[in-house]
Amino acid sequence: MNTTELAARYGTPLYVYDLDQVVEARESLFAALPADFDLFYALKANPHPEVARALRTGDGRVCRAEISSVGELSAALTAGYAAEECLYTGPGKTDRELAEAIGRGVRMFSVESLTDAEHVGAAADRHGVVARCLLRVNSVSASAATSIRMMGKPSQFGIDSETLPELMPALTSIRGIRVVGAHFFTMSNAADEASLTAEFEFVLELTARLTEEVGLPLEFLDIGGGFSSPYAVPGRRAQYDKLRTELEALLDLYLPRWRAGEPRLACESGRYLVGGSGSLLCGVVNIKESRGKKFVVLDAGINAVGGLSGLGRLLPVSARFEGREPVEHASLVGPLCTPGDTLGRDTAVPALAVGDVVTVPNVGAYGISASLLGFLSRPTPTEVVVRGGEVVSVSQVECRRVEVAR
Repeated sequence: MNTTELAARYGTPLYVYDLDQVVEARESLFAALPADFDLFYALKANPHPEVARALRTGDGRVCRAEISSVGELSAALTAGYAAEECLYTGPGKTDRELAEAIGRGVRMFSVESLTDAEHVGAAADRHGVVARCLLRVNSVSASAATSIRMMGKPSQFGIDSETLPELMPALTSIRGIRVVGAHFFTMSNAADEASLTAEFEFVLELTARLTEEVGLPLEFLDIGGGFSSPYAVPGRRAQYDKLRTELEALLDLYLPRWRAGEPRLACESGRYLVGGSGSLLCGVVNIKESRGKKFVVLDAGINAVGGLSGLGRLLPVSARFEGREPVEHASLVGPLCTPGDTLGRDTAVPALAVGDVVTVPNVGAYGISASLLGFLSRPTPTEVVVRGGEVVSVSQVECRRVEVAR
């Protein structure tokens, strides 16, 4: 079905996820990485079970799950991921979350501080198991200055690398855990292939230095992500033609036993794997002019796509109009009672009318899961999953208040 047919059948706002695009992105990224790399899918990008399942099943190499909540753990298990293969991350793991995660079989955690590691150890010890922990490292500096930086500054994420010589004896003696390696996440959405390769070289050089100088155990190394894909604008995800060859050379230089599996290596991705699979179909509900400016009011705003766009972070959205040529400029706004509900300012649009459908492309990642779903208590978008042009799933996230025990 085309956009018009889908919107007529299921209404708007409507998310459409194409599983063929998900599988294509998975195969493309695995092909860009050296053989035997693990690839974690970050469920924060899109926890829809059908989307996550497409990355787990099929011929060839499949993904593991990177999760940051017991809700994401439930989604991963529903999608067929094994709990013992999940990597549980995040700086604010609570005792209740840890008890549930370990009780359901999670055995690998990325820890962000000494106290975080102690909390994981205590929870594991209460269950009579030993959790494997990666130390998430926040380096003193970072390589590239582009994209969203995740290292090289004060942060709630990661253990400051300069503190590791002092902390390592304590970290490696915590009851209930075994430190097995390191986890890095340097940036999101790398500007280009050269920037991505430079980040990975920085990580590998630092890993080799920490192993030698502070005795970092190194059975497993997650070098992070940063793979680029457009968000809410037309375009294709990046292609990494040289990455595999250049990364293999860097691994030979800094971790010469990697080909023998020492350490086991991993990357992670969310946006790259699923971003291009999703579109949001929005209905035009009103068109108005104010002091010489045109506003196209849609039935979906920051309650349905990228809540951070209200802060200007994810602007501008650049919509598709099914082959209709732009003839004017207008601001695309949502239905919420706040001026922050703006998806695009002075966007090129065709002559639109009430009832038309506007398509926001490349929102398979950070769509519903990054939106202000509860604001104004509006209905959530319907989600339709397609494969081979056929609808395989129709669902809707429900936000509701339930009574709990007093």
